[in-house]
Amino acid sequence: MRNVALSPQLHMFVFDVGQAYLWADDDGLTLIDTGMAGSAKVIEAAVHGLGYDRRDIRRIIVTHAHDDHIGSVADVAAWNSATVVAHRLEAAVIRGEQRSPAPVITEEERPFYERIVPGVPAAPVPQNVDQEVTDGDVLDFGGGAEVVGMPGHTPGSIAIYLPGPRVLFTGDSVASVNGRAMLGVFNVDRAAAIASFRDVVRRDVDVACFGHGDPLLGDAGTTLRDVADGPLE
Repeated sequence: MRNVALSPQLHMFVFDVGQAYLWADDDGLTLIDTGMAGSAKVIEAAVHGLGYDRRDIRRIIVTHAHDDHIGSVADVAAWNSATVVAHRLEAAVIRGEQRSPAPVITEEERPFYERIVPGVPAAPVPQNVDQEVTDGDVLDFGGGAEVVGMPGHTPGSIAIYLPGPRVLFTGDSVASVNGRAMLGVFNVDRAAAIASFRDVVRRDVDVACFGHGDPLLGDAGTTLRDVADGPLE
């Protein structure tokens, strides 16, 4: 795993598949997504390498309930009873009460899907969710973090927007390849995913953090709006 500093308060943890983000406030840490099953040890090492204790993680936010994002939720939460936050439509999947709907794979996506997805281990279930959220809720970190509903990649996908520092965490609803932002792949409802993309980029964003691909640093909102104005279909 690589630990990439994006700002004094923000670090990106890059796994073999996907990535997670750590946000630091004076009163504790928030982890956005947890990587695949088995990632807890490298997350712990990275947190300690930054001068924190693993028990400083007070909150885990799940952007959506895919295996490469929820694989280590239970392990990390157990360090200090961190609050696990997820959209109400994803909570049932994380708890093992229902299955996540299968994505509709396009012909362009199929080779990538068949190469990557079978290598991602299944996340353990059930795992706990302590706080169910929905669009418009505000979480107590980063000066007030707005929950943005992003249906399309999964029914309960969310983004997290920090208006003060102008940071956006999109989960897999937006991605980047070679520094170019794009609509995320493997969506259950592509039309809804496009609508969500075009909605979220209306915000004033300086740094955009994706579930896959390099983040956009510096006036990311302008870049995202340019993409949204193009042929996402």
